[in-house]
Amino acid sequence: MPKLKTKSGAKKRFKFTATGKVKSGVAGKRHRLISHNSKYIRQNRGTKVMADADAKKIKSYMPYA
Repeated sequence: MPKLKTKSGAKKRFKFTATGKVKSGVAGKRHRLISHNSKYIRQNRGTKVMADADAKKIKSYMPYA
């Protein structure tokens, strides 16, 4: 069997926790931040854990992670 390729976009955007959950950066933090309130900006700081349905798809993109 040939080796499976990892999607290069996925390996740049997602990391895995020790328990196997998928972490990602939070969307909506690049530009147009003046129009967002302080609570929105503060709560979207750091990273988030992806939902199970999304994580399943992401794991298929990264077969060896």
